[in-house]
Amino acid sequence: MSATPVRKHKRHKHNLAGYAFLAPWLIGLFAFTLIPMVYSLYLSLTKFNLLTAPQWTGVDNYVRLFSDERYLQSIKVTLLYVFTSVPLKLAAALLVAVALNRGLKALGFYRATFYLPSLLGASVAVSVMWRQIFSRDGLVNQFLGLFGVEGADWIGDPRYAMWTLVLLSAWQFGTPMLIFLAGLKQLPQDLYEAAAIDGAGRFTVFFKITLPLLSPMVFFNLVLETINAFQTFTPAYVISGGLGGPIDSTLLYTLYLYLKGFGSMQMGYASAMAWVLFAVIGLFTALYFWSARKWVNYAD
Repeated sequence: MSATPVRKHKRHKHNLAGYAFLAPWLIGLFAFTLIPMVYSLYLSLTKFNLLTAPQWTGVDNYVRLFSDERYLQSIKVTLLYVFTSVPLKLAAALLVAVALNRGLKALGFYRATFYLPSLLGASVAVSVMWRQIFSRDGLVNQFLGLFGVEGADWIGDPRYAMWTLVLLSAWQFGTPMLIFLAGLKQLPQDLYEAAAIDGAGRFTVFFKITLPLLSPMVFFNLVLETINAFQTFTPAYVISGGLGGPIDSTLLYTLYLYLKGFGSMQMGYASAMAWVLFAVIGLFTALYFWSARKWVNYAD
């Protein structure tokens, strides 16, 4: 046997071993991601109530979306949530990261403490706790009562209900904080020494050196947190009692999708909503990458 067929045989055996190790991931990708996505795209073009066979309706579900007042309200509420919670969360994360980067004692303890809310995530337990804190008889109003201030019904008043969700999101800033902190540790100190010699103040150093050098981390966190914000469901469901109230002020997009799919048994309509959300997230991500050329600075 010549050397060339032997090498090909060995290469073939190595390839089979690689595919064998990849098999669990590939099976999961097709079984739990790609095939369900294709099927949901088909369902979005049908009338399907989970009990009978899907009936083909074409693009009727997509046309109906934009005549649905609650759907339009969910878009309005979700955009408000995304455009307020994401900047607030990133600002809090960056502020704490800068403070922790100043060589505090027991740094590990502080990092763990600030990261703990993110570790718990948007769990039901955290959402229930948040609902109790901002209820009419909750801790917030009890604290305000110590100063003779009568607190509002933060959960039941449509003027404030959304902001409790925004604060909950901002409170869970631990993950972007750790990313910012890791980035701060890698910044070249010679630039700060040169700025100190030139007499630059703290704000000048932050906006002219720190923030530009951290822009890749800002970009990374911005993309991830925007995607996560669009998909927020559990806090809105728990705090609003599963209805998006009061007066649909907390009716996030994913909550309305759930209500249509599993509450009203309109799975075809809900699938159309899911694909619109997928397109919107893709559009925002593409816009971020397009704009990154103008404000993200890399070391090279």
